[in-house]
Amino acid sequence: MKSPERSTAKRNLRNAGAVLFWIALWQLAAVLVHQELILPAPLAVAKRLFALAGTGEFWLTAGISLGRILAGFLCGILLGTLTAVLTSFVPPADAILAPVIRVARATPVASFIILAFLWIGKAQVPGFISMLMVLPVVWENTATGIRGTDPLLLEMAKSYRFGALKTIGKIYVPSVAPSWRAGAVTALGLAWKSGVAAEVLCLPRLSLGSEIYYSKIYLETADLFAWTAVVILLSWALEKGLVALIRRKGGRKA
Repeated sequence: MKSPERSTAKRNLRNAGAVLFWIALWQLAAVLVHQELILPAPLAVAKRLFALAGTGEFWLTAGISLGRILAGFLCGILLGTLTAVLTSFVPPADAILAPVIRVARATPVASFIILAFLWIGKAQVPGFISMLMVLPVVWENTATGIRGTDPLLLEMAKSYRFGALKTIGKIYVPSVAPSWRAGAVTALGLAWKSGVAAEVLCLPRLSLGSEIYYSKIYLETADLFAWTAVVILLSWALEKGLVALIRRKGGRKA
């Protein structure tokens, strides 16, 4: 039987091999194209990334974007969870709110970005859009967990005269937690991508999306790749951090 450490090392080695393969393919394509304006080589992008990382404005830009989007994510988590509880236990609330949430989930994110840009300040749009993308995912996963609670456990809680708080803590929370955690991890990726997309369209000052947009406008392709790499790396780090936090709190593998 393989040890967990050996399995983890093998998986990490496989992932590193896949990354190196795609970098090599990128390098080959850059050599064949031989036009840095169209496709810069990996080394050129890495140099530009390190040059950007050496400036204070780079870290301020990344930090502000991160703060905006995480604030929207946390608001979406809270509102999605509360809305799921409300629609699960109050039928009139479900009749009123559920169709609206489903419409919001089906509406293209670009439409919401443009509307939000008209309604609120451009600096608030990324956080608002992130929240709007997170809410339906968390709502659906939480509501599914609530509906999936074992009725026999609820009957047992009733027989033993559990109070409302004890029923929630001992029965509902363990039942809902797996689907809620899965929804939170999925929603984080959506929040990040939609938040950066909102920045690209609204161009708030000091944001990753604005840097991506201006890199395209001024044909600074290496910068465009470098800022895109920052978005990807932060997305990866956020997801890993959330999964690690969930596991630390006793969650199962997400």
